[in-house]
Amino acid sequence: MLFYEPLFLFLFGPAVYLLYLFFGEVRARRAVILLAASVAFYAWSEPVFIFLVFASVGLDLYVAQKIADVPQHDGDKKRKLWLALGVVANLAILVYYKYTGFLALNLDAVLKALTLPGINIPQIALPIGVSFIVFEKITYLVDVYRGVTAPARRPLLYGLYVFFFPKLLAGPIIKYHDIARQFEAMPHADVDDFVVGFSRFMLGVVKKLLFADTLASGADLIFAHDVSALGFAEAWAGVLFFTFQIYFDFSGYSDMAIGLARMFGFRLLENFNMPYVATSITDFWRRWHISLTSWIREYLYFPLGGNRRGEARTYLNLWICFFASGLWHGAAWTYIAWGAYNGVFLVLDRLFLVNRLQRLPDWLANVIAMIIVIVGWTFFRATSLSQAGALLALMANPWAPASAPVAVPPEYVVVALIAAAICVAQRLSLYVKDFNWGSAAQRYALASNSALSMLFLAALAKGLADPFKPFIYFRF
Repeated sequence: MLFYEPLFLFLFGPAVYLLYLFFGEVRARRAVILLAASVAFYAWSEPVFIFLVFASVGLDLYVAQKIADVPQHDGDKKRKLWLALGVVANLAILVYYKYTGFLALNLDAVLKALTLPGINIPQIALPIGVSFIVFEKITYLVDVYRGVTAPARRPLLYGLYVFFFPKLLAGPIIKYHDIARQFEAMPHADVDDFVVGFSRFMLGVVKKLLFADTLASGADLIFAHDVSALGFAEAWAGVLFFTFQIYFDFSGYSDMAIGLARMFGFRLLENFNMPYVATSITDFWRRWHISLTSWIREYLYFPLGGNRRGEARTYLNLWICFFASGLWHGAAWTYIAWGAYNGVFLVLDRLFLVNRLQRLPDWLANVIAMIIVIVGWTFFRATSLSQAGALLALMANPWAPASAPVAVPPEYVVVALIAAAICVAQRLSLYVKDFNWGSAAQRYALASNSALSMLFLAALAKGLADPFKPFIYFRF
């Protein structure tokens, strides 16, 4: 079920919201309504996988309690064993559903290269949001082990943490201790929550349907074309379409998730902060998918030793973290290459690149950083490493002509230019003292809300007329 589908917009969403408002006088009842709605939301798309999630939730609760119950005099060994059991069980779910086919495919290729009999490639459907679910569940267990949070007081609260439908499918990745108090308090939404939340939700729908989906059509047109028939302009056009598509698609989902949660009275942390104004790759990753970057830092980079074991180990840890990030994004060599590529530039930033970029005007550092980001997105979007390599070769050759030019509809180009103008406006806003986009929208509330409402209606009309395109991050 997608947030912008008619089923959600006109039936599921309003029904759940009205139940929450009018039948949730008691705090516990509000929690039950939200959990039941969240389970139904996920079961609509994943009616089989949900039973496995239920079983793993039960295991998490049991393991967390065992970790907390180990007496101090028994030392840390038992607690580590229980934590290892919980983490391995969760990773086993991720590995089986996400990586079994990839591992089998590569093993088959190796065996055939050695003239040995191949193996059958299992066809395993990837459940929606499995990576986000597993990461959050591991976060809970690690935080209980570290003493950052106590085990959930009631299974209902932990179940709601896992299944909370606004963030269930594609984040933001929420740490249990960041939202546990809100789930315990179960705030009753007020008018301000509805207005602010629904405005944010409308913005997300506009980003997704008017921008991301149109830009996706442009990117698909180029990337589905025979790369040998493309030229310099077509290669850049395809990658730029995707560069803007993934930003408006994923930030649009985050806006919808944060907006929906706010309508119910909950505050989720921000996941984006104008990433395309970044002046280095380090700066970019502080602004893009903030919840994932935070997760990697706290649950992978620090346990690996962070920057406490010398410069060489720090560089290796940085690279490992973003190599793992690429692997988390997808079971394909293109994602692994994208993660390794980002890891290299994060190491270069720490070695010398950030210092060099800081000596340049901000706008020039921004341009250089964006070229690095765009090259990375080429790996991310390509269907194979060979396609990525061919596209990058074309992008590096301004004299490369197209043997069969791609006819790109003018409306795709217009939307891409508007998307670029929005990102440029974000950069220019940094030069205005004390400027804030949210404050500006409040200052001109009538004009901004009227414009947003009209764009929202236009987005709904487009969504009803065109085939639905799932969010990019649903694959992860």
